[in-house]
Amino acid sequence: MIRPSYQRSTLADLLPSIGAQLGVRGCDDILQLPPADRYVVVLVDGLGWHLLRRAVRNAEYLTSLLGDARPITSGVPSTTVTSLTSLGTGLTPGEHGMAGYTSRVPELDKVLNALYWDVPISPERYQPRPTLFDRAAEAGVRVSSVSPAHFAGSGLTRAAQRGAEFVGYPPAADDHERAELVTRAAMQGERSLVYAYERDLDHCGHSRGCESPDWLDVLTQIDRRLGMLRDQLPDEVRMIITGDHGMIDIPRDLRIIAEDESELLVGVDAIAGEARFRQLYVDRDNPHLVAARWADLLGDRAWVRTRGDAIDDGWFGPVDDRVIERFGHVLVAMRDDWAVMTRTQPRESSLIGMHGSLTPAEMTVPLLVD
Repeated sequence: MIRPSYQRSTLADLLPSIGAQLGVRGCDDILQLPPADRYVVVLVDGLGWHLLRRAVRNAEYLTSLLGDARPITSGVPSTTVTSLTSLGTGLTPGEHGMAGYTSRVPELDKVLNALYWDVPISPERYQPRPTLFDRAAEAGVRVSSVSPAHFAGSGLTRAAQRGAEFVGYPPAADDHERAELVTRAAMQGERSLVYAYERDLDHCGHSRGCESPDWLDVLTQIDRRLGMLRDQLPDEVRMIITGDHGMIDIPRDLRIIAEDESELLVGVDAIAGEARFRQLYVDRDNPHLVAARWADLLGDRAWVRTRGDAIDDGWFGPVDDRVIERFGHVLVAMRDDWAVMTRTQPRESSLIGMHGSLTPAEMTVPLLVD
């Protein structure tokens, strides 16, 4: 199990470290980054530290940076919603309360899918803490987000990344066009911060598997794209590349269907999270009894904790009373390459690559500085 090192080496520490270099009040350079007045942060969705080190022959540019690189960790769960919010706010999951891919909204008693934002609640109300983009802009830094155009105004963008000028590009945009958008944004103002998002690797990993030749091909394409971007950026711009989580391929015969195991859902009022990190909401039963049933059935295939035990173990960092009920009363983090599926989330049955748990392959991501 890899526990996050909050305030030392996690995604939540990246933008505050940049903010310290750019003169943003209240920011500390926890990660000891090299100084600059202009930064471009590229987040490659699904780029795990172990995956990158395993693919050195397929990523010439990225692996050329490994000599001075180091791994940092995501928060818990190791999933995009939580990671992007920790990156954007500089806060732990327990502080910002974006508890996972799906989690329960206590005041509405509904399960929110934060990628689709399918529950009628304002993102600004749900995640009201200021972002680092907000704080940097207030300090006079020109802040931009270069991402696919359809992310503009999405619930997750508003919750995790508001404060940046959104620069969207259409699906047909080629690598040169995208690099030009980032370069133009990076050269605005006297100090600048640009966030750029790469989504293709994660999509391929989910649909084809992160151990597939297709995944390696996509990594090579992204590697060339980022090498081109670095060549186009002026030398004064510091480029930092990281990921939001790693990934593991899950064999079909290691997938447990919760509804097929009658004991697992006894006392469970709602099941959320994802196949590698289940969040169980227990309103009428004793969470310790539910945790014991899951632990007995899963054995060494999972780490099972009550919410209180997980908090005490440092999974979520400090937890704000305002958001504590969003996290499951019982947390089930899968070990090795096991998964617990649920028929309430039919989309996940088609996935090959998955993430969310606390294994090194899922938790550690690279911090590459050029």
